[in-house]
Amino acid sequence: MKLCIIGAGSTYTPELIEGIIAKHKTLPVTEISLMDIDERKLSIVGGLAKRMVDSSGIDCQVKLTMSYEEALRNARFVMVQIRVGKLLARVLDEKIPLKYNMIGQETCGIGGMFKAFRTIPVMLEIVKMMEKLCPDAWLINFTNPSGLVAQALLNHTKVKMIGLCNVPLNMIDSIKKRMGLEEAEVEYVGLNHLSYVTSIKYQGKDYLQDALSQGVNSEAMKNIPASGFTSEQIQAIGAIPSSYLEYYYFPAQKLQKLLNTPKTRGEVCIELEEELLDLYSQQELHEKPVQLSKRGGARYSEVAINLINAIYNNLQEVHVVNVLNNGALDFLADDDVIEISAIIGKDGAKPIKANVANQHVIEYIQMIKAYERHVVNAALSGDKLEAMRGALMNPLTSDLKNFSTCFDEMVQAHKKYLPQFKE
Repeated sequence: MKLCIIGAGSTYTPELIEGIIAKHKTLPVTEISLMDIDERKLSIVGGLAKRMVDSSGIDCQVKLTMSYEEALRNARFVMVQIRVGKLLARVLDEKIPLKYNMIGQETCGIGGMFKAFRTIPVMLEIVKMMEKLCPDAWLINFTNPSGLVAQALLNHTKVKMIGLCNVPLNMIDSIKKRMGLEEAEVEYVGLNHLSYVTSIKYQGKDYLQDALSQGVNSEAMKNIPASGFTSEQIQAIGAIPSSYLEYYYFPAQKLQKLLNTPKTRGEVCIELEEELLDLYSQQELHEKPVQLSKRGGARYSEVAINLINAIYNNLQEVHVVNVLNNGALDFLADDDVIEISAIIGKDGAKPIKANVANQHVIEYIQMIKAYERHVVNAALSGDKLEAMRGALMNPLTSDLKNFSTCFDEMVQAHKKYLPQFKE
């Protein structure tokens, strides 16, 4: 069985290799094809990947390539973790909006919009190649913005695809731990990076109201400078929001923090990445270093490899994934991509119907989903007016004057990666 990783020069790749090694008895991968367009990073990260596999003793070949064709041919599973324009493009997404008093962030607001504009066309090209070289393969995507990428691919291609994020697992586990209810069934609904816990059931009782009155927050990701929600705020929302919702609920505070922070998260990540690449270059290193936990992707391998294992072995396990709604949330269209619990087996993900009664949660998800639809249309068409219509649906981008001027500057800044936006 061949497994392919596109964007394998990412410093997260050792997480995935660790997961493949750990699951090898039930997931007998015989070849791992590591592909990247950055030769230096591919060589360093790929070198560590080879040493990890060799020292584990599993029967598996690791091949490094800069060719999509070589990487994808006959793959059974394709994992994609690309960053179009690399971290320097992320820094522009974070810095340029600040000049217009707008939040600059990797997946939220106008920064996330431009990441989608750069990423979706490239993902569509990868899918076209998959159709020729590995037509039966599953595409497992954790390229951000994961929900927008899934919205584009699941509505505009025939690829077998599931979108992933590590936020749900960390969020659900942290809430169970806080409540002392490790065996509880947690209802998790929403969109990628815009999600809520709306029920915590254990032995017939729903503990959500207890959690709200205690002001239980979900664990914040390392890449978010979180301040947390007060008990009153949590009760007003009526559900436990993911830490990404701080950008929507506290925009003035978040903007101020970003304006007063000397380095953007992207600049910090550039430094972290170089530290990690330096570590990975050490020939005696043959395991994932603890320093990797400083990045925001904790438990990615657990999420990704467990998902692949569930598909391969038809386990019918429950995982939180980004999939087409298909009636799971009755307040959205069937072709809307949502982030929700789904049963995973050989046929992919079947979303579990959720009965959300919280009107605020429903309205907020509907509003941001409208934004996402427009963003995907703009990413495909290069239509600024469509992007502006999307901007109006998002509290982080709804000042049309600032948005329009910022938009034009960002199109110029990212011109190399935005062929769809003609001057």
